Amino acid sequence: MAHVRTYNPRVRVGNWKEDVTLEEETLKNFILQKDRGELTVQKEGDLRQNILKPLSLSVSQDGFLHFGDTVMLVNPGSEDHERRGSCVLSIIADSRNITTQSDTNPVPRLFGPLQVGGAHSMTPCVRNSFIITSVDGTSDGEVLRYDQSFALRTTAGFAGELFLASDHKTFLKCAKKSRLQELSLAEAFDFLCWWKVIYFDPQERLENEGYPVQVNSKVLISHCKTNQCLAALGSHVLWTPFGKEYELSAHTFLDSHKAERDNNHWLFFVAYSANQNQSEMQLQQDSDITDEQRDNQEDTQVKECS
Repeated sequence: MAHVRTYNPRVRVGNWKEDVTLEEETLKNFILQKDRGELTVQKEGDLRQNILKPLSLSVSQDGFLHFGDTVMLVNPGSEDHERRGSCVLSIIADSRNITTQSDTNPVPRLFGPLQVGGAHSMTPCVRNSFIITSVDGTSDGEVLRYDQSFALRTTAGFAGELFLASDHKTFLKCAKKSRLQELSLAEAFDFLCWWKVIYFDPQERLENEGYPVQVNSKVLISHCKTNQCLAALGSHVLWTPFGKEYELSAHTFLDSHKAERDNNHWLFFVAYSANQNQSEMQLQQDSDITDEQRDNQEDTQVKECS
């Protein structure tokens, strides 16, 4: 160590020119990515800001589901041994799934394929809102009926207008945890994106075929190609950028009576109109008044008898 020559920090040794040029190029690339919004921290911030943006659901005036409605798909949960809470069909995405449409229109959006999961947040936002889309040329505003084919599409803009799709499971293509039939959000619209609503009660299913689908009531959502129902799996939990969520798949769970279990029960959630809210409040008040009158009548009868 006594013979090692020490240099002043200002002395340039080795490949100093290459090192300086590399540092300058790295700084230029960093500034360029920052100006374009391509840094990972910027993408993560844009993802949360856009995908969690509040969204208004469609208002049902007649209590039925219509093509073009913006809805949430909610699984009410279970109280059996699984103890599965309620969950909402939601998009799972990270910064790697964000792209821009073109150089002239640098608006960020999601591109497929994407995963879906069962989130616990019930607040309507871009992430958990879907549009009922026609597959047979039915115009928007028409009533969706039981056993009628339709598609579920994400909203326009940041969500990218992707379609909920599924296909037969294979050794390489299946759900991550349960190994059941996989669900995904695809850009291409084909027969894999076709679904239909099935009546909840199997004993009255045939009689209700062709009738309008009611909102906020339990139904089954069956995949047209594989004939498997949309299911929430409480025993399989996914770690996502938004927290722990239930895994979703296309699989029909049957009980001992050959009826679909609560894993396959779903509700189309929409917003209520002001008149409906007032009518519900009026019905609640009327029921309260009726209960009070009934109690007063019982008290009067007891006094008369005594």
